[in-house]
Amino acid sequence: MDPNPNSISRCSFGIAGLDTITGGGLPKNRLHLVQGDPGVGKTTLALLFLLDGIARGEKSFYITLSETKEELMQVADSHGFNLDKLEILELSTIEKHLQTLAPDTLFHPSEIELNRTSDFFTREIDRAKPARLVLDSLAELRLMSETPLRYRRQMLSLKQFFAGRKVTVLMLDDMTEHRDLQVQSIAHSVLAMEMMSLDYGVERRRLRVVKMRGVNFRGGFHDYLIRPGGLDVFPRLVASDFQKSFKKETVSSGVLEFDQILGGGLDRGTSHLFIGPAGTGKSTMAMQVVCAAAQRGEKSAVFTFDETLNTLYGRSDALNLCLSKHVDDGLVLAAQVDPSSLTPGQFTHQIKSLVLDKAVRFVVIDSLNGYMNAAPNEKFLAIHLHELLTFLGHRGVVTIMTMAQAGMLGPMLGPVDITYLSDTVVMLRYFETAGRIKKAISVIKKRTGRPEDTLREFQIDSTGIKVGEPLFEFHGVLTGVPNFHGPQELMLKSHDGRKPVRP
Repeated sequence: MDPNPNSISRCSFGIAGLDTITGGGLPKNRLHLVQGDPGVGKTTLALLFLLDGIARGEKSFYITLSETKEELMQVADSHGFNLDKLEILELSTIEKHLQTLAPDTLFHPSEIELNRTSDFFTREIDRAKPARLVLDSLAELRLMSETPLRYRRQMLSLKQFFAGRKVTVLMLDDMTEHRDLQVQSIAHSVLAMEMMSLDYGVERRRLRVVKMRGVNFRGGFHDYLIRPGGLDVFPRLVASDFQKSFKKETVSSGVLEFDQILGGGLDRGTSHLFIGPAGTGKSTMAMQVVCAAAQRGEKSAVFTFDETLNTLYGRSDALNLCLSKHVDDGLVLAAQVDPSSLTPGQFTHQIKSLVLDKAVRFVVIDSLNGYMNAAPNEKFLAIHLHELLTFLGHRGVVTIMTMAQAGMLGPMLGPVDITYLSDTVVMLRYFETAGRIKKAISVIKKRTGRPEDTLREFQIDSTGIKVGEPLFEFHGVLTGVPNFHGPQELMLKSHDGRKPVRP
């Protein structure tokens, strides 16, 4: 492995995320392999690779043995690609040439066809003298070869042919027969593309660099999607690459009593989990923190999985939080997320871009229940969240996550335990007193500072959010249904004009 990857001359893919993964692109003048089942986007990737070469003044050549030129042009049109400067050699041209040759009865027909096909397109390569070449696909050459020995010899012969010419070759293999390890051993680099069909939602695509000789590439799987105009690749987040010093301080939530519960406020570079049953005010408290940040001129990003943005704006504005105004001012960047079409890698990339490019200082994920639907399973959710929270911590971002627990009363459990990943866990609960249902808030974990170990009443009305004084006369807190037996004078009074209805 080259300790200085910049010393290796590279061919860019023309895809920013893939260039990041490979450390700048493919090593020049080498033979590279792209493997994947039909439909994963190999042709689109190959066209982007060649068009990037054309944009850099490099002559590019496409040899297609599996598709016609018309089909290739149709793919290009769907993406808006201009192939006027790309030379294309299709199978029909090769077949017409073979028909003009006299038949040979001395050798096996398949061997003759393989040799003549190879001779023809190698002569065309010598004529065109391209700097970048795509050979699509190896399945046809494998079928012509018939035996693994003849196929390997043919591939070695092609490798020797390209070695004497300054050309970077990208070979595509759709693996219709089997996973070919023969070519993997010969190729300088191997890129594997995959597509997964889930029970619900769109297909998920991911890729990984199997090998790349002499290059320190970013390993593992990376999500990508095919869109009109090309491919978007989302490199796997490595939090240690984004460490940055920041001023360690505590910021206010905008509610003095809540700051007191937290031991002073929310610490920069830490994550906070608001957990409790539905309706206890987790999202509202998160919006309170966001609006307080906006009043200080700090940017926030809000990702909502469970409710529409119109509902979020209307509910927040009704509580005098003015969220929609902060959105209009550009201080709050809000997005409604569809978990059936968003991959965890894409979601992480969006957050990373907002933090690095838009100077976002607060991130809200509402809720983790919805985010779970975007992850294949619990294990991947925890891994993605761990890396994401570490990255946000390195950049001094305050992260708030909400999670709804199953049930309304009694012992409650969340769909997944990620409390160990959070620096602070804020618990919200219902409790009853004097025939009324109220809400309580407490901090059950905080890695930094000294939070209160008490419960306080938590109230939401038309004037906003209120947190009362510490309440000590509770019973059954850990059972999930706290009961308050203290004096009613300690309870908060509602200011929205509502009065309790007595039987």
